[in-house]
Amino acid sequence: MFSVAACGGDSRVGSPASPSVAEPTYDIVGRGIPQFVSQRHIALVNIDRISRFRSAVGHSYTDSAEQCRSMKHYFTPKGTTNPATLLIYSPVDGTVRAFDPESSGFGFQLNIQPTVQPAFRVIIFHVIPTIPIAAGTNVSVGQLLGSHYGLQTDSDVAVGVNTPQGYRLVSWFDVVTDTLFQEYRAAGVVARDDMIISRAARDADPLTCNGETFTTTGTLASWVALR
Repeated sequence: MFSVAACGGDSRVGSPASPSVAEPTYDIVGRGIPQFVSQRHIALVNIDRISRFRSAVGHSYTDSAEQCRSMKHYFTPKGTTNPATLLIYSPVDGTVRAFDPESSGFGFQLNIQPTVQPAFRVIIFHVIPTIPIAAGTNVSVGQLLGSHYGLQTDSDVAVGVNTPQGYRLVSWFDVVTDTLFQEYRAAGVVARDDMIISRAARDADPLTCNGETFTTTGTLASWVALR
């Protein structure tokens, strides 16, 4: 099983992964969150469990509106799977905005701007590329990009959006299409909401942090098991 504690130091709000105010915005408050991601970034057949949005898994990863919670999803492989063989695919047509080494040393962080929703960013962590990738590279939905780094860390994914109120993080399960969600349902996820701890629920069951490190884990379940 991966050690998600090794994921510390991933880029957060204010880093090159965060879009600037001059770029396109999308009002998720007034318009809702669009469901535009039609492709998995990793094969579910190899995945044992997925962490919930706002969980206490790994380290704190937040935007400027929230603090001390993990606002992304970790994918833990099955024990029979060699983590370094997990293949990573582009979940959208888009343009690579940043491709930077992880501060942990565990591969690269890939930041993709989707063509259909340019205010959004899909961020995939701990990637070892098998094709040339750099800022400005165009990628196609379903394109093989590389593999996961290895057993030192889980594969994780985050989704950010530049809103009129600032940069915000939303759940991967907020942006996947109904067709794609059926693949998660077939793997054991009953409902989208099961993958998300609401802000109100997390605030009512707060975590504590020392920097990005969780010092308490709360009482809410952090994981959803697949079958």
